[in-house]
Amino acid sequence: MRGFARRPGLNPDSSLLTTGILRFDYFGVLISVIMGLALTHLLRGLGRLMQLRYQAQPYWVHIVWTVNALIYVLAIWWGMYWWKDLQDWSAAWFFFIAAYAIVLFMWAYLLFPQEFSPDVNFESYFYANRRGLFGIQTFMCLMDIPETLRKGAMHLRPTPAPYPLFIASLLLISVVGLVTSRRRVHAVLCVAWLAITLSYMFLSTLARIAGHVS
Repeated sequence: MRGFARRPGLNPDSSLLTTGILRFDYFGVLISVIMGLALTHLLRGLGRLMQLRYQAQPYWVHIVWTVNALIYVLAIWWGMYWWKDLQDWSAAWFFFIAAYAIVLFMWAYLLFPQEFSPDVNFESYFYANRRGLFGIQTFMCLMDIPETLRKGAMHLRPTPAPYPLFIASLLLISVVGLVTSRRRVHAVLCVAWLAITLSYMFLSTLARIAGHVS
């Protein structure tokens, strides 16, 4: 890293920024691998389900949650890019970000078994793993709060105005899913999560565009 500071014509601020980016690239490899494994597991499960569509017993709520997980993991992966401008990485914060990625992986992993028989009933599977799935999901949402707010505090990315309502809604969905096994409630929860997530992403993008225009 010291070699960057010795280059002629490179001001100190530029050197610090370059060092921060290099550290992010190094740490980001592990985060990308973990999240990539989560996406691979979800896509593999969906692909296997398509192959066995005439034998397996799919459950539409489970499929919607799989789509929710795909979108959420991709969105968080994209959001991690903002950490590239952080110059002072601590071990504690790196372990927190890595732990967040691991929790995301565990959440995604519970949506599909590693291997499943052709006649698997995914409705039964979903409710058998409901408490684990929504318990991890609740913890995941709680971890997102310091991750998002710290980016704003470090001036890496402004915290979107709808974020408090967004994360509170996801937490409510997660807690309700954890405490109840009623099919009708879960039918509402999966669609609500999808609608809220897409709306938040759309509104955040509009706000960012408006900020650049102004």
